[in-house]
Amino acid sequence: MAQLSPILLIDAPSLYFRAYFGVPESAAKTTHGQPVNAVRGFLDMLAQLVRTRRPGRMVCALDHDWRPAWRVELLPSYKAHRVAPEGGEVVPDTLSPQVPVILDVLAAIGICAVGATGYEADDVLGTLAVTESAPVEVVSGDRDLFQLVDDARPVRLLYVGRGVAKLEACDEAAVRVRYGVPANRYADFAALRGDPSDGLPGVPGVGEKTAARLIERYGGLDGILTALDEPGSGFAPGLRTKLDSARDYLAVAPKVVRVATDIPLPKLATALPTAPAEPERLLELAQRWNLAGSCRRLVDALAAND
Repeated sequence: MAQLSPILLIDAPSLYFRAYFGVPESAAKTTHGQPVNAVRGFLDMLAQLVRTRRPGRMVCALDHDWRPAWRVELLPSYKAHRVAPEGGEVVPDTLSPQVPVILDVLAAIGICAVGATGYEADDVLGTLAVTESAPVEVVSGDRDLFQLVDDARPVRLLYVGRGVAKLEACDEAAVRVRYGVPANRYADFAALRGDPSDGLPGVPGVGEKTAARLIERYGGLDGILTALDEPGSGFAPGLRTKLDSARDYLAVAPKVVRVATDIPLPKLATALPTAPAEPERLLELAQRWNLAGSCRRLVDALAAND
């Protein structure tokens, strides 16, 4: 039986935020002066991914809830620093209006985009990573998604921390080289180390090397916490005190970091088109938003991917 072509699971918020900050507003505006830098950059990223990865399927995952209540209930500091004074996420004023344009263009081309009420894009990606036929390639600049890497399926993370042009295709060996832990222990590792970008304080005084060493020795947080209760388990007195003081935090933090893999999603049409689903609609959007070049590059990439 012929192997399926890869499915590209796109962390859409990760990519369009990167596009917004990577493409100057002054270089991408409509004739009426409206910025479309995030739209252009995002579409160009998709075009490059189609050209270089040659997927047969694609889904763009969306944040329907960027700070789910169930995660905040577990850890009130979760993304608290990113909450705007009037509520909602702090997002640049000129980025928010561009997101609906991105979704309109994706719909006109026929690329699947989906979110889930009460969940982040990460959770959509996690669920698709375990339910879609492999091979799976997850595209994101979010380190939390290293936990999805699984050689057995296989699932890889195409990490775009340095941009799509310099993406790193990460398997389990790459995760271990990078962090010193197995991919399936990344959530425990992140909880110990902390992550200021998500409001995870971590255990004071425990950095990446100590976190990796503890996981290597005890197998994960459960093993670490069990060993804390055993006399003579090898913890230096200072480290024992730090971990013991952080028990309440460590009981909930991994659940916050861990990506959901079982959320309800509708049946999706994941096949990547080779031509626009609604060519006249796409032409109208390209003209209205001054996106002719980016739309053409993506359509050409799709046609060449046939």
